[in-house]
Amino acid sequence: MRAMVAELFGKATGCSRGKGGSMHLIAPDKGVMGMSAVVGTTVANAVGHAYALRFRKSDAIVASFFGDGATEEGVFAESLNFAVLKKLPILFICENNGYAIHTHQSRRQGSLAICDRARAHGMPAEQLDGNDLLWLTERVSQVVDQVRGGAGPMFLEVRTYRWREHVGPGLDFHLGYRDEEEAQPWLDNDAVPRLADMISREDKARVEREVELEITDAFAFAEASPYPQPAELTRDIYKEKN
Repeated sequence: MRAMVAELFGKATGCSRGKGGSMHLIAPDKGVMGMSAVVGTTVANAVGHAYALRFRKSDAIVASFFGDGATEEGVFAESLNFAVLKKLPILFICENNGYAIHTHQSRRQGSLAICDRARAHGMPAEQLDGNDLLWLTERVSQVVDQVRGGAGPMFLEVRTYRWREHVGPGLDFHLGYRDEEEAQPWLDNDAVPRLADMISREDKARVEREVELEITDAFAFAEASPYPQPAELTRDIYKEKN
């Protein structure tokens, strides 16, 4: 948490030493192999990492997360095809919230059946309800076991909805590309309070307190951290001498 927030602040203690920002977070020691600001590029990166795991004879697998907009990129089709050909240990997870910036899926894609596109490349695909957290956890765990067991790549489309604007904390219904009536069923079916209702009031309070403390600590750490030195600009750009 500290390294992530410090990166958002552009500080030297950030996970990319303040040079990546919010779109280039990375934590290899936690299994997060990197992010990219360009739509769809991380899909190919994930396939490459899965290929490397195959060569290393590792029992790890890769989970590649992307939005519905990324499925329109050419690299999406190329990556899925390659993953199937090499039977790579990778799970593709499309978080479909229905919009790419301000454009609904129905205005961007001739067919809304994203799973069918994955199946066309020869891999199993399944659509899941992203608001049913317990079922989602159970089913994804089962799929992970299958991929780890050598079943090859698999594809999950997880349906959800974007509450706020494309970038930032504000509402954007005034822009006219969607309305509150469309969003309301998703707001009413919020998974967080439904999950909170399943635990005791004491446990809920404890979890909220621990999370708030961790977040407060991370922001205080980021505020107190130094900015990168000018020499950081060329670090990791050229091969450095020993």
